[in-house]
Amino acid sequence: MVTVRAPEALAGESVDAGSLPDHEQTRARYPDEDGFVERDGVRIHWERYGDGSPTFLLLPTWTIIHSRHWKAQIPYLARHFRVVTFDGRGNGRSDRPQVTAAYDSGAFIEDAVAVLDATRTDRAIVAGMSMGGGYALAIAALHPERVLGAVSVGAAAGFRPPRPDGPDPAFEEPQPTEDGWARYNAHAWRRDWLGFVEWFFCQVYNEPHSTKQIEDTVVWGSATDAETMIIADRAPFLRPPSDWPRPPDEPWGESFARHVDCPFLVIHGTADLVVPVAIGQRMAASLRTELVELVGSGHNPLARDPVRINLLFADFARSITGAMR
Repeated sequence: MVTVRAPEALAGESVDAGSLPDHEQTRARYPDEDGFVERDGVRIHWERYGDGSPTFLLLPTWTIIHSRHWKAQIPYLARHFRVVTFDGRGNGRSDRPQVTAAYDSGAFIEDAVAVLDATRTDRAIVAGMSMGGGYALAIAALHPERVLGAVSVGAAAGFRPPRPDGPDPAFEEPQPTEDGWARYNAHAWRRDWLGFVEWFFCQVYNEPHSTKQIEDTVVWGSATDAETMIIADRAPFLRPPSDWPRPPDEPWGESFARHVDCPFLVIHGTADLVVPVAIGQRMAASLRTELVELVGSGHNPLARDPVRINLLFADFARSITGAMR
């Protein structure tokens, strides 16, 4: 188990992630405004930073962590642009509904639109990492009037063959081993949730000298729990609208990509162990857009290569809006 330092810990003292206090580490920048939106009885917490133009809507990713995964982007981007974030349902300061339907990707997409409304944002550049990249793709396709452009980083965006409907035996049934990706299993999560969190983020941050990033994400992963994650994991991800004509075996990401007209930047690490770079290549080809491959980067360059990511985001914004430094 990764041992993490509590914000108030004295020098030389440390605490286990499962016993951390509720408050968070000191931020480099605090929000200028925050609040909640409520949809179908679920409250979603949002934050707004800066007053520049255009607005970046930094989307949630997998429920395992909350919006602090953008902590290396917010201070820089908010000096030049306007930044809005929100905690995805199931983590952070947002509610943790206990029904699978509440975690359908459509719910996250509509949460994003509700946050745009609550923050008085007509249009934004939507950006997401991993599953958040899938949300960015879907928002650009389903709500083009709200999207100036979109950015994905290491996107899990439905460019593999669709998973069959119904329970996934590999997830629901006990496995003979808990080695490697066999840990991605409901029974393994119930036995040792934080053990899975630590293992998973060692795959996310496979680059050398990633101790700090792993420590952070273990803390954020302890802000949710195994039962919430099991409920969320059973929800469909990026299912296209039923009235879209499409081949039955077409990957869902391809269906969304055909409906995207805005500028789109695809970023992917060549050493990604969670979503292979081939997925980013296929996504960029489907969107007929630019792919930036980060050589040697793993699944989350937001944290491991923040300067490069921040400059890519800023250059993309200026390229489509003429925004000044």
